[in-house]
Amino acid sequence: MATMPQAQSESHIEVKDLTMAYGDFVIQRNLDFVVNRGDVFIIMGGSGCGKSTLLKVMVGLKEPGQGDVFYQGESFWASTDDRRQAMMRRMGVSFQQGALWSSMTLAENVGVPLKQYTDLDDDAIDEVCALKLALVGLAGFEQYYPNEISGGMQKRVGIARAIAMDPEILFLDEPSAGLDPLSARLLDDLILELRDSLGATVVIVTHELASIFTVANNSVFLDPNTKTMLATGDPGWLRDHSDNFEVRNFLMRGEASE
Repeated sequence: MATMPQAQSESHIEVKDLTMAYGDFVIQRNLDFVVNRGDVFIIMGGSGCGKSTLLKVMVGLKEPGQGDVFYQGESFWASTDDRRQAMMRRMGVSFQQGALWSSMTLAENVGVPLKQYTDLDDDAIDEVCALKLALVGLAGFEQYYPNEISGGMQKRVGIARAIAMDPEILFLDEPSAGLDPLSARLLDDLILELRDSLGATVVIVTHELASIFTVANNSVFLDPNTKTMLATGDPGWLRDHSDNFEVRNFLMRGEASE
């Protein structure tokens, strides 16, 4: 197996011996990979391989069948509920459909975690919400409702809410899905800007190759047939050097040669 050269980096997240299942039905098994601090890390693979399920395990929404996730060396799933909650507060999550409350303004949507987890007063929350919306290019849209803006703008609101509490780690589920190429490219630029401005580690579930090659420096490839990972590393390096045909073929839009 071709081995990608490793730079000296600080581990931020470690997935160890992870198996994901629904009852007796195994989704993925024997997952072992590292996300380094400051990475834009892609969870990729074909349809039905368990990408979103893996994200749910990493953010505490689904318990693994086996194995664990470690944040800065601390076990997530073997920790107490209080410790897990503390770790989760260092994360920001934006789900595929945005998960916005239709009856709330954009500012109110962004302010949900601030009201729930901080002691900030209403004026301070309004100020933070305006700042976060400005960071995602939506200054002046605070009083709009989700049905008054485009799908791409709704995704940006979801990201603004995910960064409301200045997370160390930002999880994004299919952020570019359904967007036109220009909107998707602008969202890619936004992800890199947020990574740099927040100093955050970013973990993204996506199958969009243009976005993968634009933003990512690390990744894991999940295979639905063998139900395990086939590779981890920089997607560009894997495309050019991986000795696994399935990995190369996915990253070359089905045009890889054996």
